[in-house]
Amino acid sequence: MSTTIPAIGLGTFRLKDQQVIDSVSTGLELGYRHIDTAQIYGNEAEVGQAIAGAKLPRQDLFVTTKIWTDNLAQDKLIPSLKESLSKLQMDQVDLTLIHWPAPSDSIAVGEYMRALKMAKDQGLTRLIGVSNFTMAHLKQAIDVVGAGQIASLQIEIHPFLQNRKLVEYARSQGIHLTAYMPLAYGKVMSDATLQKIAEKHNVSPAQVALAWSLQQGFAIIPSSTRRANLESNLQAATLALSAEDMQAIATLDRGERLANPDFAPQWD
Repeated sequence: MSTTIPAIGLGTFRLKDQQVIDSVSTGLELGYRHIDTAQIYGNEAEVGQAIAGAKLPRQDLFVTTKIWTDNLAQDKLIPSLKESLSKLQMDQVDLTLIHWPAPSDSIAVGEYMRALKMAKDQGLTRLIGVSNFTMAHLKQAIDVVGAGQIASLQIEIHPFLQNRKLVEYARSQGIHLTAYMPLAYGKVMSDATLQKIAEKHNVSPAQVALAWSLQQGFAIIPSSTRRANLESNLQAATLALSAEDMQAIATLDRGERLANPDFAPQWD
């Protein structure tokens, strides 16, 4: 099994029932080998069904799930992950993330990071990581398990929210980044700067936004239900943006955060 996180994955946020089965099945058929789900998405069983139906060797796949905030207590985390595995029809996932820090820090970061590390020691997950952590939460996680244990920090990153402070801090600790919502819910399609760069390269603005993330070394997990989009998202890996393109996109940062639930931490 690969210890590196495939650069392009398939996100399944907001996809339910037959829709998620179709998206994952098509994705696997097109060559996606990294599937990202979460307990709160309510689709782990369907994702598992699609993966089982594809009949691919398990070692060729990289599957991520995330522990929901209700399951962060030490006595709940491992049982909840076992339930996720049973829904996914797997003995082990490749990566398990803490989805969000505990709301209002009602549970210490140390408690759930230790439980997550225990899940890894028990072989329930090959790698562990975190999602939606601030620098303060990340520091606490590092204090407990060590930066070397944190396989990825998954955060919202797209041209309109470049999250530079957090990205720089994670990099200074040698922690890999996964960008979620890399297309800003499709908002990248109507941005004039991205459209102009896309025209120059004869690609779509979505491919430009994805290439921008990939060129910075982030893994990306765009989601789509349309075969044509699933296909073109994969092709973003072949697009090389110039330094000038990258510089133009750097100016688009406006701190526009799309995932900001009421229980979110105080962002950096």
